[in-house]
Amino acid sequence: MSENITVQPSQVIERILTLELVRVTERAAVAASRLRGRGQEKAADQAAVDAMRRELNTLPIDGTVVIGEGERDEAPMLFIGERVGTGVGPKVDIAVDPLEGTTLCAKDMPGSIAVMAMAEGGTLLAAPDVYMNKIAVGPGYPPGIVDLDRSAEENIRALAAAKGVEPRDITVLVLERPRHQDLIAEIRALGCGIRLISDGDIMGIIFTTMPGETGIDLYLGIGAAPEGVIAAGALRCIGGQMQGRLILDTPEKRERAAKMGVQDPDRKYQLEDLARGDVVVAATGVTDGALLQGVRFGPNVIETDTIVYRASTGTVRRIRAEHRERAKFHLER
Repeated sequence: MSENITVQPSQVIERILTLELVRVTERAAVAASRLRGRGQEKAADQAAVDAMRRELNTLPIDGTVVIGEGERDEAPMLFIGERVGTGVGPKVDIAVDPLEGTTLCAKDMPGSIAVMAMAEGGTLLAAPDVYMNKIAVGPGYPPGIVDLDRSAEENIRALAAAKGVEPRDITVLVLERPRHQDLIAEIRALGCGIRLISDGDIMGIIFTTMPGETGIDLYLGIGAAPEGVIAAGALRCIGGQMQGRLILDTPEKRERAAKMGVQDPDRKYQLEDLARGDVVVAATGVTDGALLQGVRFGPNVIETDTIVYRASTGTVRRIRAEHRERAKFHLER
């Protein structure tokens, strides 16, 4: 499932911090899940943000949020540049999406998650809240098998040849957006299958790493840049290839990007440019999905389902937890 990882175990991110991240996404997922199906996107997002911030601030880290909640949706933020943690501990970059798939949660549809990444300081791309053109495949292919500068047809034919199948046997995941009409038409002209999703392209990219389980071979299209960095962090842990290019199509966006250190607005970022070094990614299901179950509320326990990836060891952990700290969870309502 994963390629050979050459990163050496980090002296910065201790093993205990890897498991502590689980608590952060669990709290956010439980808080948001109380509003599943209520049609209250902003309220669910706010609940997840508040719970995630509270738990982050208990961790023994000197953390800086480099990927935060987005201004584009006027969402409540864990804002870029915010300091989190106790301030005593390793300096780390934090990337958060407290509730990926706010609409999915509001409608109680599959695939909403609470997700975050942590890495050594200065190793995650500080991406502004703009769109990013992305392409991703799972592990096991020659380097450069796909490329943003090629057409969808060229990428699909190259991937099919590497798999030893016909292009029509490739399934591509694409966000269902009007901007992708031409892309969808190009893919369908090859006879390929397309899985269209309404939200959740972090998990969409992760799906390419397990085509036998998900049926997804390739991710193509434009989504949010912050989610692209978090997804890249996951691929760094489990293998695969990804490229991204920021869409800086206005002077205001280019100015914002420049202030965050983006020197070349047209740069094609490779996987290691988006997330390098030791990266840990944790995701907890809010609603049921292909990879994670949503939060379950029982009479005496709250059940959560979390997946945790770590780059330096190539480890993937599945953690299904039963929480009996009901008094604490109720305080978070």
